[in-house]
Amino acid sequence: MGERELSNLQHTTVDLPSGGVIIVLDTGAVINQEAEAMLQALHSRSTGGLKNHLQILMNKGSANFMQNFYVGYGHKSIGDCGTTTLFVEGISMLAAKAIQDNPLYSGQEASTRYVDFSQQPFIDPTGTEKGKQLMELQRQFYLDAQEPTKFHLKKLYPKKEEEKDFVYEKAITARAFDITRSLLPAGASTNIAWHTNLRQAADKVLFLRHHPLKEVKEIAEGTEQALKIHHPNSFGHKRYDLTEDYQDNIAKNYYYHNINSPAEPVVDFSKVDRNELKQHSELFHQRPAKTELPKYLTLLGTIKVQFQLDFGSFRDIQRHRAINQRMPLLTAELGFNQWYLENFPLEVREKLSAHLDLINREIKELEVTPEEAQYFLPMGYNTANIFTGDLPSTIYMVELRNSRFVHPTLQQVAHKICQKITSNLGIPLHVDSEPNRFDIKRGEQDITIKDG
Repeated sequence: MGERELSNLQHTTVDLPSGGVIIVLDTGAVINQEAEAMLQALHSRSTGGLKNHLQILMNKGSANFMQNFYVGYGHKSIGDCGTTTLFVEGISMLAAKAIQDNPLYSGQEASTRYVDFSQQPFIDPTGTEKGKQLMELQRQFYLDAQEPTKFHLKKLYPKKEEEKDFVYEKAITARAFDITRSLLPAGASTNIAWHTNLRQAADKVLFLRHHPLKEVKEIAEGTEQALKIHHPNSFGHKRYDLTEDYQDNIAKNYYYHNINSPAEPVVDFSKVDRNELKQHSELFHQRPAKTELPKYLTLLGTIKVQFQLDFGSFRDIQRHRAINQRMPLLTAELGFNQWYLENFPLEVREKLSAHLDLINREIKELEVTPEEAQYFLPMGYNTANIFTGDLPSTIYMVELRNSRFVHPTLQQVAHKICQKITSNLGIPLHVDSEPNRFDIKRGEQDITIKDG
């Protein structure tokens, strides 16, 4: 597609009060998403074939069809047939997790490893000078820790003669960011891409507009506004007071949890049918590496796992949509994750305790709610976590997250869950033989744009 064609696309943009923005992507398609949904819906009521449906589309358009059948009559499956892509930029880590807290979410989020946090906005829910100063204090501590951490890592992992300089440097930098990301407040901003069908977008916005965080409510309003502009015939569903009240109750009283999760992972296998498991032993024992189990094995039952994990790494495990998770409330109650404390250089570690004490004192003086306090808390603090998952989805997750290329705090949790599955159920898993080894291949894991 040429530059002129790209410049003619009509992307829909809605600015957010927090300084962020929502953009609905215009792909330039001749048959847009609403028309695509209409064509598929016609297939369910007529055997005339696509060419006949295209003629109907050309003669009548898709507007009345979508307004009547999808929005008006509530044929929600029609909304499954049209997709849209939104880019939500300049929102907090907390808001990003709220949008992504959906087993049907598809999309991407900016990695803390590739964002310049010297300039990246931080979201302050108080809008006060005191709140801003507390955010900037954390930004400076994070920036000051970069070079000492890189220097420390180079002493721990000297460059080998056969290793390329630029790959080694990127691997060191990536590990330094893995360590120092713990210092970033959860109010640090990020960007996400959200690809969804029209039905899921409407369903998700319904909940987001009742979210405990004001920022998320504003994102919901902006998203709905943008979608109404870009897909004028597929949004504007009727609101029902009882449904709105019910969503409000969920958000206020049940959304965040702060259960007393143990420091070490505890796995409950009581819901697994062990007799049925024995009958499928061959499928588990003969499975090659990087091969998924057949989905019907979900019928063998589910396991429940409770554990502690820093919020930074919770952001990674939340990407696994096939397991069911609760959204933890970020607090200082469970302490700062020990792995970060052990991997900071001495000069940073000596200052960290006083730095964290100061942050917690300043948060109390702000007199914010526990939900708002999350914005100011560093992502290295542990959260209480719980998930349930069937065997195929849980095994997929723990094997993937057991690699040396995964953030170490999550890798350690995944490794312990792997051990418990193998010892309790006798299922062999494909795990990293050296999960804790520093590997400069980490420096090759990037998406770059080549010149020319």
